[in-house]
Formats: sequence, C-alpha cells, structure tokens
Amino acid sequence: MKKRVKDCPANWRPGFLLFALFFHSLIHSFTHSAFAQPRSEGIGPNGQYYPVHSFQDDFQVFDAATQAYVPYIPELHATQTALSAYVDLESNRHYKLLLTTQEDGYLFINAALRRNLRAGTWQVLDIDSLFRVYRRPEIFLTLYGSPGVAGKQLYIAYPRSAAQKTIVLRDDNLSVRPRPIPIYSNFLSLGLLIVLAFFAFLFSFHNRAFSRFFSLRDLLSVRAQEESFLISRPLSSVNLLFTLGLSLLVAYLMMLVQSHNVDVFSGRVLLPMLTQWGGIGTEYVLLTGLSFAVLIGKYLLVEIVSGLYKLQDISNVHFFKILQSSLLFFTGLALAMLIVSYNIDLNSWSENAVLFPLIGFYTVRIALLYAVVRAGEPIKNLYLFSYLCIVELIPLIIGLRLIL
Repeated sequence: MKKRVKDCPANWRPGFLLFALFFHSLIHSFTHSAFAQPRSEGIGPNGQYYPVHSFQDDFQVFDAATQAYVPYIPELHATQTALSAYVDLESNRHYKLLLTTQEDGYLFINAALRRNLRAGTWQVLDIDSLFRVYRRPEIFLTLYGSPGVAGKQLYIAYPRSAAQKTIVLRDDNLSVRPRPIPIYSNFLSLGLLIVLAFFAFLFSFHNRAFSRFFSLRDLLSVRAQEESFLISRPLSSVNLLFTLGLSLLVAYLMMLVQSHNVDVFSGRVLLPMLTQWGGIGTEYVLLTGLSFAVLIGKYLLVEIVSGLYKLQDISNVHFFKILQSSLLFFTGLALAMLIVSYNIDLNSWSENAVLFPLIGFYTVRIALLYAVVRAGEPIKNLYLFSYLCIVELIPLIIGLRLIL
C-alpha cells in the first residue's frame, strides 16, 4: 500500500481532495433544496402583503428618568408593556400599515386609544386614510399589551391584491394627543421678523400715523376728527400701508394657530400640512393677500351701505375705527399667543381659546361703532341696527360659515 501511494503522481492527492469537497457540496445543496420547507415571502393575513419596512428595531419606550422616549433595548426594557414608534405617512403613501400581537392589547395613535387588539389577529390600516384623518406627515403609534417586543409585529407593506378589506379610521371622537414636532417653527420665526420689520418701518417713516393708530385713548373717543388726514383719505398710501401691515399680522396669526393643531380653514383648503419652505411661504403670501382684499372689500361695503342709509359722512370714520381697533387687538393677541406658545408647554391649543377672544373683540367693536355712529349722525335706532348688521354681523357670519 505504501508503494502504491508513493508511485502516484505528486499532484494527485490535492486534486482528489478538491473533487471530493465539490461532490459533497453538490450533494448537500441538492438534498437541502429537495427536503427544505418552502419559504413564504408574504406577511399579514394569508401572506397577502409584501413587507416594505419592519419596525422591529424602531420601537421606543418612555424613560421616566429622562422624561423622554428612548430606543428599546431588550436588556433594559424587557418588562415594558408599551412600545411606541413614529410612522412616516407622507413618504409611504399608497401602502398599508400591518400590526399583530400574540396577546390581547390596545392600539394608541397620538396617545388616543383607537382599537382593541386581539391575539394573533392582523390589523390592516390604510396609510392614505391615516394621512387624511390626522393631516400630518407623521403619527406616533403605541402598542400596549404584553411586556417586551416579542410577539409584537409592525410593518409597512404593499398588498399583493386589493381584495383585503382595510380599516379606515375616523377622527370623530375627543382625545388627548401629544404635542407633535412643529413644522412651522423656523418659518414662524422668520414671519415674526417680517412683521416686526414692517411695523418698525411704519414707526420710523410714519410716526404720526403710527401714534394715532395705536392710541387706545383715541380708539375709545367717540368724537372722531373727520378732517384728519387718516380719516378723510381712507385709501391714501399711509392707510394702505397700515392695512398691509394688519394683513401681514393676521396672516401670521393664522399660521401660528395652525401650527398648534387648530384648523383655521375646514379641511385645510388654504392651510394644508406643508413641510417645505416654498409651500409655507406661498401660503403666507396668499393669506396676506386674502386678508388685504377682505379689508379693502370691507371699506367698499361700508361705502355702499352708508350711501343707501345716507351716512356718507360717517363711512370714513367707520373704516378708520375698524382699522384702528383691529391693529390694537390683533397686536395684543399676537403678543399673548407668542408668550403662551414659548413659555407654556401645551400639546395643542383649544379652539375655544382662539374663538372666545375673537367673539369678545367683535362684540365690543360693534358696541363702539354704535356709539361712534350715534354720536356723529342723527339716525333712528332701527336704521342704525340695520346698518351695523349689514356691514358687521352678516359678513362675519358668512365668513365663519365659509371657514368652518
């Protein structure tokens, strides 16, 4: 035997070893493919969805020590029963959100309880409907139930077919929601600088008119100086500049209120949830132009109705009081809102907190205008009430109806 091995060529042994290894791997791969279980690529109900993104490594838990959400670490948070994750809706349009748990639990969206989760049952949520309901690019989702991440699955997936019935959420109940990251924060700072710079320009170059418009004593005076340069020429360049300043301020307040989850326009027709500077800047310009057009339209309405009631002499005073009172009120309201916004941590503002000051302001302004018109012109109360209803109450009611 030794002689045979010795007589073999020198390169025979490594070649035989390579051939044996290749033959073994070929047999192993064949048997593995023949006897291995078929692998399913689908997830969700009956495997009808292709996975796009798994949140298995994206879960967060609330840390009481730091009072903030931190990434889930199995060694530290194995006993946590509430796991949360941010879901990007805007970047995953036309996809589905799939979730399931091995034990019964609860689904929270933006800290509001939405569904009971049955063990082993897949929930299929339509991301497009979530985007329409919550009107924001991102939601904060929480799974509450058994401790740890085991047994909890959360996916963004794409359906193989449209046969699967999805759940469409409706935001028709009261809920407590966490404060989202304000997407307007940088623009609001720039917008505030624009408003301050414009009013600084008015103060520097039109100081006399500025002192008159922002005089509370002059506002409360029912005996207006009709020969004044501000009253006698309502469409002069100075009055138009202050009207533009008021428009900038009103548009800024709309953006500020919108950033705190209070819809200024129903369905966000004019103020959708935007994330780009160009879109937000365009909305601000449009709102400024709309406010300016409404103010000029208000003057034209006052002129027409005062002519019908033969009150031409009071129309200029009426418009001046409107402009003066609006500048004082909305400036004070902007200061109050900014103080609240930057010093008090609120998840979202209440609509009543915005509506009540406006209702109070318009009520007081109508009473003031009644006293001004009454002091300037001899007119019967019935005619005066009709005049104020047409130029003050009816436009206000129609405007609220269109907005809300």
